[in-house]
Amino acid sequence: MREKFHQVRVEVAKAVVGQDAAVTSVLIGLLVRGHVLLEGVPGVAKTLLVRAISASLSLDTSRVQFTPDLMPGDVTGSLVYDSKTGDFSFREGPVFTNLLLADEINRTPPKTQASLLEAMEERQVSVDGISRPLPDPFLVAATQNPVEYEGTYPLPEAQLDRFLLKVHLDLPQRGEEIEVIRRHAAGFNPSDLADAGVRAVAGAQDVLAARAQVRQVAIAGEVLAYIVDLARATRETPSFQLGVSPRGATALMNASRAWAWLSGRDFITPDDVKALAPACLRHRVSLRPEAAMDGVSIDDVLQSILATVPVPR
Repeated sequence: MREKFHQVRVEVAKAVVGQDAAVTSVLIGLLVRGHVLLEGVPGVAKTLLVRAISASLSLDTSRVQFTPDLMPGDVTGSLVYDSKTGDFSFREGPVFTNLLLADEINRTPPKTQASLLEAMEERQVSVDGISRPLPDPFLVAATQNPVEYEGTYPLPEAQLDRFLLKVHLDLPQRGEEIEVIRRHAAGFNPSDLADAGVRAVAGAQDVLAARAQVRQVAIAGEVLAYIVDLARATRETPSFQLGVSPRGATALMNASRAWAWLSGRDFITPDDVKALAPACLRHRVSLRPEAAMDGVSIDDVLQSILATVPVPR
C-alpha cells in the first residue's frame, strides 16, 4: 500500500517538476482526512499539481474559480424548480467530488468562503434542512496568491484552522526551470495529462485502506507531550498574539503519523513532528504588530520555538 503512494509521486513528477513538499502535503491530507492550503505566485503549477495527483489516484476532481460574484449555491449546489413536475430537486454543486480545487479562495466574499466550512469539517452539505453527505475521500486543495491582496478577502482564523497544512510553493530552482521549459519545448500540454504519461496507480479504496494503516502508527507519550509543548510555546511567545489551539496540536499529531507511515515506519519520532510543524502551524498563529514591524516572520518564530523546546530522547 505504501509503495502505491510512492508511485503516485513518480506519476505526478511526469507533469510537475519539483514541488515535492506540496505533493507530499496533499497526500498527507488524503491520508488523515485533512485539507491543504497552497500559497504561491501564479505560474508555479498549483493547479497542475492537484490535477496530476487526482489523475494518478483516479479520483473525481472539480475546480472552482473563486471570484467576488461567486455565490454559496455555486459551490454547494441549490434547489432547482422542475416545471414539469412542479417540484424542487437538488442539483449538486462542484463540492460533491473527491478532490475540490478552490482556486484563489481569498478572492470571494466571506459568505461564499463560509459555504465551505460545513463541507470541510462535517463532510456534508445542508440545503433546505436536509444534510447530504459528500464522497469519501474528500479534500479541499485551496490556492491563494501571497503577493496581490487588492480586492481579496483574507480567510478568517476559523476557516484557516480547518486546513491541515499550509504549504508555500516557491519558484523553481534554475535546473528545475530549465526542465520545465524543455518539456514545453518538446510539446508538453498541461491540459492533457494522459499524453504526458500520467496514469492511475491507485484509487479511492486504496486511500481508505491506507488511512487504516496510518491510524495504527504508534505515538509514544513523550512525543505526545512534545507536540503539546510546541503548541503551548506558540501561546507563550511574545511575538504571537494568537497561538495554536488544541485542534492545531491534534492536526500536527495526525500529519506526523502520515509522514511517519510514508517514511516506512510504524511509529512517530520527534523529527517527524519537527518536519511537519511549520506547515501545520504557520496558518494557526498571528504575529503581534510590533513583531511584524521589526521584520520578523511567522516561520522565523516557529523555527525559534523548534530550536528551544526540549526534544524527547
